[in-house]
Amino acid sequence: MNDIAVTTLLIVSLFLLLGSGVWIGLTLAGVAWIGMQLFSSRPAGDAMAVTVWGSASSWTLTALPLFIWMGEILFRTKLSESMFRGLAPWVSRLPGRLLHTNVIGCTIFAAVSGSSAATCATIGKMTLPELGKRGYPEDITIGSLAGAGTLGLLIPPSIIMIVYGVTADVSIAKLFVAGIIPGILLAALFSGYLAVWAAVNKQRVPVPDQVLTFTQKLHESRHLIPVVLLIGAVLGSIYTGVATATEAAAVGVVGALVLSALQGSLNWGTFRESLMGATRLYCMIALILAGAAFLTLAMGYIGLPRHLAEFVRGLGLSPFMLMIALSIFYIILGCFLDGISMVVLTMGVILPTVQAAGFDLVWFGIFIVIVVEMAQITPPVGFNLFVLQGMTGKEITWIARVTAPFFFLMCAMVLLLWFVPQIATWLPARM
Repeated sequence: MNDIAVTTLLIVSLFLLLGSGVWIGLTLAGVAWIGMQLFSSRPAGDAMAVTVWGSASSWTLTALPLFIWMGEILFRTKLSESMFRGLAPWVSRLPGRLLHTNVIGCTIFAAVSGSSAATCATIGKMTLPELGKRGYPEDITIGSLAGAGTLGLLIPPSIIMIVYGVTADVSIAKLFVAGIIPGILLAALFSGYLAVWAAVNKQRVPVPDQVLTFTQKLHESRHLIPVVLLIGAVLGSIYTGVATATEAAAVGVVGALVLSALQGSLNWGTFRESLMGATRLYCMIALILAGAAFLTLAMGYIGLPRHLAEFVRGLGLSPFMLMIALSIFYIILGCFLDGISMVVLTMGVILPTVQAAGFDLVWFGIFIVIVVEMAQITPPVGFNLFVLQGMTGKEITWIARVTAPFFFLMCAMVLLLWFVPQIATWLPARM
């Protein structure tokens, strides 16, 4: 069978399994098993066992359940409510009001976690219940969270930037610096869209409880102190070199426990609920990760990423059309693979083409990260969509639909990055 037939068969299998109600992680593993069994000489059972164990035993992955647990602690104590009380007065005059807390929270936490899934899950645990209690519509709150959660990949420190830097032999420090302005600009685009949406849908945005003076706003900001201290402890431990990202996640958990104990909102019941909630959510995410890892291995054995990359290289496109083709290529590839795997499996073939077209490799790294972000919210295998489905119980198609505007904002960001490349290259050039 040719590549198109193989790809079609796997996509149809994926949709059939998802439509039949099979768990997402098992669906991904099942499609991988079909692919390896039919189109590879490697025994599928042996490959599955090795890959699932390797995915589950990753030390780097330890940061994810710890950050999720931190979010659960914040959600079940007074700290998340305190964050809202501190932020509310400052965003109450903006169109959309508290909707902006999703974007602000994800932007801040992205500088802590480096993971899209951890950012989406942690901020979602804090913001979704609070926004729901205040009467904000579910569609825009969940959609904005899915979009803003992807900032975990772009704002440093970013795991995928490290992988790209090693693979493409590019300075990781320059990549980190290059991600700052695009990350802030993308967050501003998200907030701008929320403001426009709120201006068009005024009747759907709850009215503020009260209008405060500047002095009263400063007084209410005291509620932000615990959360700022917690973020400062996590960020400080990373940037001073005291702790790795995984160790910083443990610092975050301990800090959240200490602060909630000082506030008097920590007891055995909330501790147990937070631990069990984090365990349930992480087990769902870990199963998806294991399935995605096996699917990645299967795609590698079948050779689809390499064949697709060679096909793109052989088209002989202009630089602009090559950028468009690569965007489409990575979005399609994101239907099957996680972001890190996409980079690892394709860079060897894509990089010579990119260098021949005259692309700056630091700029291309930021471009790749944004396109991978887009794949995080692209059905049928957008990872953030699955995380939110597990958190909210909503249909994946509904979540994809309410997230679509933020996908198109990322498309606009890719075009902006093409026409104004200095967005990504200006800061690294001054290092």
